[in-house]
Amino acid sequence: MNVNFNGYNENVATFVADSKLNAVGVPVKISADGTVAACASGDKFCGICVAVRDGYAAVQLSGYVTVKTSAKLALGFTKLAAGASGVVAASDSGREHLVINSTASEAGIIL
Repeated sequence: MNVNFNGYNENVATFVADSKLNAVGVPVKISADGTVAACASGDKFCGICVAVRDGYAAVQLSGYVTVKTSAKLALGFTKLAAGASGVVAASDSGREHLVINSTASEAGIIL
């Protein structure tokens, strides 16, 4: 691809990390007051975890992000939710996100 969307409208907030959240790049959800946890398959996600350290998680809430996927996603506005094993997947019950580019294993989306 000849263009790069990294940095577009990025917005990251720090949350308390659920004790089971230990991976970066996974979709997360609010699990308690000020706390995020990794999503289960089918969950709508609020953002993507970009860092975990000392019991806290940095979560990207908006902007362009590259995510792991279970399959190639349709381009344009597509309903997405968490898939199995920390990936993002198409879902009729998910939230719409703008899919900019996609391969069989990852996609660039705007949250």
